Amino acid sequence: MNQRGLPCLAILISGRGTNLQAFIDACANGHLNAQVGLVISNNPQAGGLQRARDAGIPARCIDHRDYHSREEFDQALVDVIDANAVDLVVLAGFMRILTPVFITAFLGRLVNIHPSLLPLYPGLHTHQRALDAGDTTAGTTVHFVTQELDGGPPVLQARVPVYTHDTAESLAARVAKEEHIIYPLAAQWLIEERLVWTDTGAFFDGQRIPATGIQYTADLL
Repeated sequence: MNQRGLPCLAILISGRGTNLQAFIDACANGHLNAQVGLVISNNPQAGGLQRARDAGIPARCIDHRDYHSREEFDQALVDVIDANAVDLVVLAGFMRILTPVFITAFLGRLVNIHPSLLPLYPGLHTHQRALDAGDTTAGTTVHFVTQELDGGPPVLQARVPVYTHDTAESLAARVAKEEHIIYPLAAQWLIEERLVWTDTGAFFDGQRIPATGIQYTADLL
């Protein structure tokens, strides 16, 4: 908790921070009962750092190039986050593969959003891979982070149609709109402890979440 008594989020970014903005907006409009207490980027040129500062949020760069190993970098992240009494760690376009040093420190309160319908297309170039496969539906998945890349238990998925005229860019833009809806929603569920992860899997309101996550519909808001 921060000094205002609200759950405190740390959001990690590497780029423009569009999902960060979705969290800032959700906190401001009351859809997310929390405060973004800290924004960290590994990239000193990340536009999201200025986005955070413009919103009055403490923001800092921890440049991975300043460290000799992934583990040293991850420990630096852990130290900063722990010093800020963070309740939930949100990866929002953070383009670093994290080691057990980081993942173990926040297991169960560390989430990511991936631009595909996991378990389809972990890794990069998800939209082009969906187009190349001839998929008629694409989407995005909020998931708990574990040591398996993009392999943690899915929490919430949103789907969009794939059109015959789509490019990777047009599909990405449509998927991003859904990301900005479902990611703060999943964070709210975590804050309310409706969503939990244990050694036996992910649960929502006491019920095991399906292997591909809860499917988003507007009535979930």
